[in-house]
Amino acid sequence: MIDFLIEGFGVALTPLNLGLALLGALLGTLFGALPGIGPINGIAILMPLAYTLGLPAESSLILLAAVYTGAEYGGRMSSILLNVPGDAGAVMTTLDGYPLAQRGLAGPALGLSAVSSFIGATIAILGLTLFAPLLAKVAVLFGPAEFFALMVFAFSSMSVMMGKDPIKTAIGAVLGILIGTVGIDSGSGVLRYTFGMPELYDGIDFVVMIIGLFAISEILLMLEHSQRKGDDGELPVLGRVFVRLKEVLWCKGAIIRSGLIGFIIGVLPGTGASVAGAVSYTTEKRLSDKDNTFGTGDMRGLAAPESANNAAAVGSFVPMLTLGIPGSGTTAVLLGALMLYNITPGPMMFTERPEVAGGLIASLYIGNIVLLMLNLPLAGVFARVLTIPRWVLVPAIAILAFVGVYQLHSDLFAIYLMLLIGVFGYLLRKLGFSLAPVILGYVLGGLMEQNLRRALSISGGDVGILWQSGISLGLWVAAVLLLVLPWWISKLLAARQPSTR
Repeated sequence: MIDFLIEGFGVALTPLNLGLALLGALLGTLFGALPGIGPINGIAILMPLAYTLGLPAESSLILLAAVYTGAEYGGRMSSILLNVPGDAGAVMTTLDGYPLAQRGLAGPALGLSAVSSFIGATIAILGLTLFAPLLAKVAVLFGPAEFFALMVFAFSSMSVMMGKDPIKTAIGAVLGILIGTVGIDSGSGVLRYTFGMPELYDGIDFVVMIIGLFAISEILLMLEHSQRKGDDGELPVLGRVFVRLKEVLWCKGAIIRSGLIGFIIGVLPGTGASVAGAVSYTTEKRLSDKDNTFGTGDMRGLAAPESANNAAAVGSFVPMLTLGIPGSGTTAVLLGALMLYNITPGPMMFTERPEVAGGLIASLYIGNIVLLMLNLPLAGVFARVLTIPRWVLVPAIAILAFVGVYQLHSDLFAIYLMLLIGVFGYLLRKLGFSLAPVILGYVLGGLMEQNLRRALSISGGDVGILWQSGISLGLWVAAVLLLVLPWWISKLLAARQPSTR
């Protein structure tokens, strides 16, 4: 592991990759600071630009990963200053962050959140360094049948994140799988859902899909809700930004515990920063809130979700790198970015493309330090981004989206298709659907189909191969439990409720 990490630092410390890590951290913080943009839209906008510029795979991934982790840092700004979460992962930050800002402690709150994010991410990066190569060695034992069972487990794990509406989650995943099947069937050569249009023979491009689904739908939502809180440009007085040592020490238990919780939750496919933030906050409230101060401006209530959010973001790289399945919606986009370079994430990547896996892990160490150095002294500068009016922000995002897609394809059909997918994503969001299952279905559906065909080809059509090995059988059992346990627990709690009144 030490040799692997040394090789990774050799890649990450090149001038190009260092510059890209710094640029990604800066842009990610800006994207995260703007409510509604978040890491997915930031990556969706920058991905085609990175690809068309001819960046190597490891450099492109370093840039996009820095945007991801930077956006987790930046998302806290609007949560603390405006009570508007930058993304779903920053929801819990508003509970104590905004009350602190109202008490005139906006600067210390931003400083504490930066330190908490740094410590939580560092805990997760150490975990990634220790466990990712080990998991990769175990994952080498996976064959087509085991990978198919793993994909089924990944789909079932979405119920953990979106258990409140499993029907919409399932529908979103199926829609994503259907979109992923558009084009020529690689096995039989049959045209699927092309409607006689030659432009669809190669399927729907990932960049067109991701920019349309996230960026264009977000633009439409911005146009609909043009008057949002914070558009008037008024921000609380920041005051001092550097948090005092005694304030950090007061929160040290919450930061460390939440960092560990966030990493564990981030490793689980289908969960994410929002789940990690909620679990860490409720856990810390039970352990530390003796005087019922959480929710009124307790610094521990701010430090806990901030540490967990960034730890979960880093932890989500573990299943993506070792198993080839995304740990979150954002890593699903990163997985698609790797596929643009004909790289299949998974156990073999650590041996076949060690510069990609090692360079990414090493860049996370560097990027985490860069983010702390940027966010402590420049918090006030980044906060001014929140005053950008929507009439400036919306056209800027639209221009980047159109230029990115056109540079990649030089085809107006791709622009029209992007707009159509954007309207489709907008309608889904208006109907209460999450877009994460859609993109997970789109990315994993093709891999699931390929491994199913390979397994059946090996067995001569005998479906029993799908659960013959102990690994695949264990994954099938785990998938069933993930689907059944939440329903069973809710029924059990509902049956006990009348007796407790």
